[in-house]
Amino acid sequence: MAEMLYQRDVYGKALVELGKKNKDIVVFDADLSGSTRTSFFAKEFPERFFNFGVAEQNMMAAATGLASCGKTVFVSTFAIFAAGRAWDQVRNSVAYSGYNVKIVATHAGISVGPDGASHQALEDIALMQAIPKMNIIVPCDGPQTREAVIACIDIKGAFYIRLGRPKVPTVENKGKFEFGKAQVITKGDDVTIIACGIMVNEALAAAENLAKNGIKVRVINVHTIRPLDNDTILKAACETRGIVICEEHTVIGGLASSVQEVVAENNPVKVLCLGIKNRFGQSGSPSELLKEYNLTSFDIEEAVKKVIS
Repeated sequence: MAEMLYQRDVYGKALVELGKKNKDIVVFDADLSGSTRTSFFAKEFPERFFNFGVAEQNMMAAATGLASCGKTVFVSTFAIFAAGRAWDQVRNSVAYSGYNVKIVATHAGISVGPDGASHQALEDIALMQAIPKMNIIVPCDGPQTREAVIACIDIKGAFYIRLGRPKVPTVENKGKFEFGKAQVITKGDDVTIIACGIMVNEALAAAENLAKNGIKVRVINVHTIRPLDNDTILKAACETRGIVICEEHTVIGGLASSVQEVVAENNPVKVLCLGIKNRFGQSGSPSELLKEYNLTSFDIEEAVKKVIS
């Protein structure tokens, strides 16, 4: 049984770990530190933690100002607010300046569950991808969250790291995290499944069931949406009969769009996309919503069979 972890718990602990090593790390939050787990850092280093209240735009602008003085600033709130409400400041202050502001947004995707459409960020990756020079990471589980947070410290510039709300299973055998380098978790030459975030686990479950029917699936965890690992994607396009892309995000402007652009320009193959299609979210349990929006392992299996047929 895979270990179940909250990505945000791992994030909070990683901040404390980094804070002990680097006195130039500062953390901002918008009155949600208990949910984002930046409260862990606040308890350990109260003099380096700032709660901006419900003022996300001000928080992003202030983070840029402090980063211009040589600090590395981690900024956290729910993804719907970090990417949506504060988009102007993220574009014109954070990304345009090129300073070390690391936005770690929690409660992303449909799996936020009962909070409903107003709090389910389904467009946040698309909003961040539209901004030049914004690095984007979507970790697939708890351990990868820690790796991503630690890795971004040594890379200059703005980051958007997307985390979910519920506990997620730890993905085994995914190998070492390398920024900008996708992870090939299972080998196969029939169909490739490309996934990010919580969809990686669903993809692996689908691959396991398909293997029982003799269908060999290559599962790739594209944890870094920008910069995208074009080489691994194109290798899969050349070596398998088609691609199924899975993301807990709108199919416009996220992982699906990015992969399709690379494939269409270089090696066109059959591509099917599983994601949110022209819909808002709604209230429900994470499992109910994944089923409603066709994001389960069963849906992935059916998509793979369509590619083969």
